[in-house]
Amino acid sequence: MMKQYNNGEFRKKDIGKKYTVYGWVNKRRDMGGVIFVDLRDRSGFLQVVLNRGFLKSDFEVAESLKNEYCIKVEGELIARTDDMINPKIPTGEVELMVENLTILSEAEPVPFNIYEDKEVNENIGLKYRYLDLRREKLQNTIKTRAKITSSVREYLNNKEFLEIETPILCKSTPEGARDYIVPSRINKGSFYALPQSPQIFKQLLMVGGFEKYYQIAKCFRDEDLRADRQPEFTQIDLEMSFAGQDDIITLVEGMIKHVVKKVKGMDLEDFPRMPYKEAMERFGSDKPDTRFEMELKDLTDILRGTKMNVFNNVIENGGIVKCLIVKNNGDKYSRSDVEHLTDFVKIYGAKGLAWLKYDNDTFNGVIAKNLESDKLEAMRTTYEITNNDLILIVADKKKIVYDSLGALRLKIANELNLIDKEKLNFLWVVDFPMFEYSETEGRYKAMHHPFTMPSDLESLATDKENVLSIAYDIVLNGYELGGGSVRIHNPKVQKVVFDALELTEEDIKNKFGFFMDAFKYGAPPHAGLAIGLERFTMLLTGTDNIKDVIAFPKTQSASDLMSEAPNIVSTEQLEELGIEIIKEEEDV
Repeated sequence: MMKQYNNGEFRKKDIGKKYTVYGWVNKRRDMGGVIFVDLRDRSGFLQVVLNRGFLKSDFEVAESLKNEYCIKVEGELIARTDDMINPKIPTGEVELMVENLTILSEAEPVPFNIYEDKEVNENIGLKYRYLDLRREKLQNTIKTRAKITSSVREYLNNKEFLEIETPILCKSTPEGARDYIVPSRINKGSFYALPQSPQIFKQLLMVGGFEKYYQIAKCFRDEDLRADRQPEFTQIDLEMSFAGQDDIITLVEGMIKHVVKKVKGMDLEDFPRMPYKEAMERFGSDKPDTRFEMELKDLTDILRGTKMNVFNNVIENGGIVKCLIVKNNGDKYSRSDVEHLTDFVKIYGAKGLAWLKYDNDTFNGVIAKNLESDKLEAMRTTYEITNNDLILIVADKKKIVYDSLGALRLKIANELNLIDKEKLNFLWVVDFPMFEYSETEGRYKAMHHPFTMPSDLESLATDKENVLSIAYDIVLNGYELGGGSVRIHNPKVQKVVFDALELTEEDIKNKFGFFMDAFKYGAPPHAGLAIGLERFTMLLTGTDNIKDVIAFPKTQSASDLMSEAPNIVSTEQLEELGIEIIKEEEDV
């Protein structure tokens, strides 16, 4: 009973032959003696005609059909009459005149509408995910994901990369996000971790001499979720020996161009490169959305020495002052609107949002009365401020200014429809800091990971704040699509980095002992990168929800509503693992 034909591919050239087709009843129209059925499979729709006078099967069976019945029909493909042609579907000029009908399985009424492209209640959709997947939107995104992975494999295989699987059960090295922990039954009291990435293993494959590796790799991170993050996700992961930053960038850029051409039929221009420092200063983000302008403008030097302490005190204490200039849209924002924007930037740590409007060739607003006229004039001439411009100012530490104005820039652009949604703006961000300071831990941590090559070894011990790494991110439309780096292959250099991260000899041995041992035996220089497959698919399909590109996603609380995971296990299973559940005491 092998299915031979795709319902959505029949055309006029196929008329006059008999076919056996399969699918689901998407819609039925009973005209009294004649029943028209839109028969759906993953390729599309074909209209089949069940005529009482022509059907050899019992017509009562045809009359019993309901939506989502899975059926088999046999008959001749004929041309539709001119008045029955449907130009909205590819098969609109033909139909199948059915001789035999077989119901393969019946269906109860579905719990939500799967026939129109309308959003369903997320919890209901996830509980009945197998039905949600029948909707055209999700069918298309999942098919696009498959096409992306196929195109990636085609490109990398032609470049002589080897697809190699790495372990799912591995050692916990909690230097980044939280690990998912798996208990060992055979070695009670010991635990595996699910991999956050194949990072260590792919580097060991370079030590093993494979030179060019890739994998469509499943990864796991036990962290708080959001619209573009899931607890389990997939990376397009690759590593190459005897290669540097330019080699990886050239390879990956070529791969992305190949994928976009295959999936969307678009030819992409070369991707620009931007240093991390420039990205932060211009856009307040290391993943800038360059589809629109409205860049951050620096006011630190202009406002230096002002009598307004709210600015001058910040500058004197090493902070900065930056602004957004919302061109020719000042009339769109009332005082109460600006107050809402103030509340928004406070989410990112800003203490407030100062503002000015320029109208009738003069500045208006609370601070316009207090700010010196020469300061205002310097702002106007430096940044070509014109009538109906709105100026939004934040003064604080660099990180707070960048975070708050970077987020505000995106919010305003969306509110004012400044973003061309049809654009695909790719960008390489390079020259990342080697370290970032963790206020919670009171120490410097690796911005990427501790195996990233620093650009200047001498500065590691004396100037952690400013030393750069040979690391690079690929950005698409304001999303970090992927990232990578040149790796450390010299054990002495790796030890210097570990020392800079304040890892003890015991820490190094416990977390990375086997890894460090491998580099004693002639490790080649190597570099790599990983791209988030779900995020890539999300952006190429135009959805803003990562759940749309995963067949069976989790909720924001990392639960699978369909299979009801996670769930309790039996006492016997826990005893085999040597695990006892400690219940929290209830408040009395």
